[in-house]
Amino acid sequence: MIETRELTKYFGGLCAINNLNLKVNPGEILGLIGPNGTGKTTAFNLLTGFIRPTSGRILFEGRDITDKSAHARVKLGLARTFQLVRSFPDFTIKRNMVAASFLHPKIGFWEAIFYTPQYRRKEKQIAEETGTILQFLGLDSLENEIVRNLPHGYQIMVGIAIALATKPKLLLLDEPLAGLSPAEVSRALEIIRELRRRGTTIMLIEHNMAAVMNVCDRLVVLNFGTEIANGSPDDVSHNKDVIQAYLGVRKNAA
Repeated sequence: MIETRELTKYFGGLCAINNLNLKVNPGEILGLIGPNGTGKTTAFNLLTGFIRPTSGRILFEGRDITDKSAHARVKLGLARTFQLVRSFPDFTIKRNMVAASFLHPKIGFWEAIFYTPQYRRKEKQIAEETGTILQFLGLDSLENEIVRNLPHGYQIMVGIAIALATKPKLLLLDEPLAGLSPAEVSRALEIIRELRRRGTTIMLIEHNMAAVMNVCDRLVVLNFGTEIANGSPDDVSHNKDVIQAYLGVRKNAA
C-alpha cells in the first residue's frame, strides 16, 4: 500500500528519521510504536506530506509521491488524524464533515454559484455519505453540536470522521486512544477493526500497549528515528532491543 525507501529527515543537525524502509501491506493494521521522541509523528508527517524528507522516497500503491503535496496525497487515498484534533472548532460536526467531503464528489465553482441540478445531486450524495459515517461512529445524534463543546472522546471520533469523509484507502491514526476511558478505548478498537473489515488499511501510533497488542497485525518499532524491530506483536514484545528501548535494561538483566 505504502513503502518508504531509505527515508531520512534531519532537523538541523538532528536526525529524526534515519534510513527508514517501511512497508504497509493492503488490509493490515500496522502499529508504529516506540518511546516518546523517537520519530513516530515525524514519520507520519513525512508519509502525509506535511514535511519533506531530507532524502529517500515514498511510494503509494507503487506511485512515487515524495514530491506530492498533502492535499494531493489525500486525493490519492492517504488520510490521517492528529494527536490534537484538527477541525473547525466553531462548526458543527455536520459542517466539518461537509467541508472534508469536497474531494468526493468534486463540486465545480459555477455549479455552486448557479445551484445547478448537478450541484444538488452532489450535495445530496455528500449528505447521505456524511450521515452513514456519523452513524457508524455513533455521532449521528450529535451532528448539529459545535465541535469545541464536545467531550474529548467525541472530538477524537470527529477527527476520525473527518478523515473518513475523504474516502481513504490508507488511514493513519495518530494516538487515537489518548485520553479515552476504558469503555471508549474498547469502542475505538471495535471501530478500527470494522474499518479494516470494510477495506481500509490502518496504520497507527499509540502508547496504549495493551490495545496495540490486541488490535495490530504487525508492529514496527522506532528508537531515535531508526527501526529496531518489525514483526508480530508477540515477537516484538520479546525483542531484547525493544525491551531495552522502553525500559533501559537488557532482557536478561536482574
